[in-house]
Amino acid sequence: MASFSKYVNSSFRELKNNVTWPTLKEAQRLMLIVAIFSVLFSLAIWGVDEVFGGVIKQYFSWVKS
Repeated sequence: MASFSKYVNSSFRELKNNVTWPTLKEAQRLMLIVAIFSVLFSLAIWGVDEVFGGVIKQYFSWVKS
């Protein structure tokens, strides 16, 4: 248990002293970029899913008849 406590303390110390945190303005800009790419990526996945769904549906309609 002592090693876990030592790990947590050293992790907090490293976060406080050694990590360079972005400014609020930079964090907002990066969040906007991530949000835009997330929406674009989800739309691309949705499009591919719709295309493959249509292909599978067409295949089974050919096999059925």
